[in-house]
Amino acid sequence: MTQDGVIVGLDIGTTMVKVVVAQSENGRFNVIATGSAPGAGLRRGVIVDINQTAEAISQAVSQAAAKANIEINEVVVGLPANHVDIQTVTGLVSIENQNKQITNQDVVNVTHQALDSLSVQDQTVVEFLPNEFIVDGFDGIKDPTDMIGVRLEVQGLAYLAPSKIVDTMKTAVKKAGLQMQSLVLAPIALAPAFLNDAEQDFGAILIDLAGGQSTASVVHDHKVKYMTVDYEGGIQVTKDISTVLGISVDEAESIKKKYGSADPYQASAKQQFYVNAVGLTEKKPVDEQYLSEIMAARYDQIFDRLDQQLQAIGAEELPGGFLITGGNAATPGVLAKAQEHFGSNVQVAQPTQIGLRHPSFARALAYASHQAFQSNLALEIKAVLMGQQLEEVAKDQASHYHLVDTGETDVIGAQGEEGVYLDPAEKKSGVFSRVKSTLASLFAEPDDNE
Repeated sequence: MTQDGVIVGLDIGTTMVKVVVAQSENGRFNVIATGSAPGAGLRRGVIVDINQTAEAISQAVSQAAAKANIEINEVVVGLPANHVDIQTVTGLVSIENQNKQITNQDVVNVTHQALDSLSVQDQTVVEFLPNEFIVDGFDGIKDPTDMIGVRLEVQGLAYLAPSKIVDTMKTAVKKAGLQMQSLVLAPIALAPAFLNDAEQDFGAILIDLAGGQSTASVVHDHKVKYMTVDYEGGIQVTKDISTVLGISVDEAESIKKKYGSADPYQASAKQQFYVNAVGLTEKKPVDEQYLSEIMAARYDQIFDRLDQQLQAIGAEELPGGFLITGGNAATPGVLAKAQEHFGSNVQVAQPTQIGLRHPSFARALAYASHQAFQSNLALEIKAVLMGQQLEEVAKDQASHYHLVDTGETDVIGAQGEEGVYLDPAEKKSGVFSRVKSTLASLFAEPDDNE
C-alpha cells in the first residue's frame, strides 16, 4: 500500500496521463509531487489498447514516485463522463440491532437495497450520492448513523457507466502494477475542488476541455445532475492545424502551444512564424491571426454543441455561471471564445498549489482531494460500490443486476475498434424533452412541509 497519509490521483487522459501525489494529514492537504506521460491507447477518452495505456500509467506514476521518494502501489482513478446514466433510486430496510441504534452496517444494507432496485444493462454503478435518509418517516437526514429507529430509508442519485469502460480501466491499472483505491467520476471530483459552496448549492456549469473530448456538467444542490460529452477536444484542434497548413501533427501541436489562440481578435496578422509544409522546399510563412482562425473554428463547434445541449435542459440560467478547466483551458483566448457563446459569467479555473498552476493537472488533483475530504458516510458507500465492482470483475460479468428494459436509455453504439461510443445522430427522438423533464425534477427544491 502507498505510504500512510499519501493519496495519489491518477488522470488517464487521451493525450496525457497525469499523476498528483498529495499528503493528507490533520485536515491539511499538500501536493508533494506530480508525474506525467504522453497518453497512449485511448480514443475519445476510452481505452482501446490496454497494454499501451498501462505502460503510460506506469511511466507517469514512476516519475511521481521518484519525485516524492516513495513507493506508490495504490491510486485514486478518475472515470470520464462517457455514456454515464443518472438514475434516482430509493431503498428501505429494517434496523437489525436489538437496541434499534442505526449502525454502519445498516447504512451499507440500505445502500445495497437501493442499488439492487436499479434497471441496468451492461452497466456498473460507479457513484451513489444520497439526497436524504429517512428514519421512521423523519426525512432530511444527512447521516443516520447512531440514530434510533426501526426503519431506515434512503433516496439518492446513482451514476452508472458502461461496464466495458469500467472493466477496461481496472484492467489497465492492474497491468500497470497498481491497486485501485477508489474510482471517482470526474465531474463529481471536479465540482468540490473548483466550485465554492454557493456555486455548488445554487447551481453552476463545469466545462472540462480535455485532449480527446469536452465535457459539460451541471452541478446543483451539491450534486452533478447532468453531463454531456462532445467527442472533440485539443486533438481535433491540432489536426485542423495540421490539415490546413499541410504540416505534421507534431509540428502542429508545437505551434499551437507556442503561437496559438482561440480568439482571432487577440492575435496579430503582423506576427509571423514559419512551418515545414509538405511539398515545399522552403519554409512557409504563417501569421498568428490565421492560425487563430483555424483554432477558433473548432472551438466554436465544440462550444456550439455543448451550448445546444445545455439550452435544451434550461441549465444556462443557473446563477453560478460557467467554470472552464482541463488542459485546453490554458489556451490563450479560450475565455473570450467561451464568453462569446455562454455570456460574461465565465471563468477559467486552475489549481493554485505551488508548482501545480496549470489546468491540465485539475483532474488528477481533484481525484486526490476528493478522496482526502470524503466523509465517513461517503467512504462507507464507496466501499459498497468498490466491493460490487470488484465482485463483478472477478465473476467476469458485465453486471450482477437483472435487466429490466424500461425503454428510457439512450442508444449506445456498438463496440468496435475505437471503443464504445455514442453517435449523437443515433440518439432516440425526443431525448432532449425527456432529459429536460428529468432535470426539472432533479432541480426541484424539496418541500419543507413534506
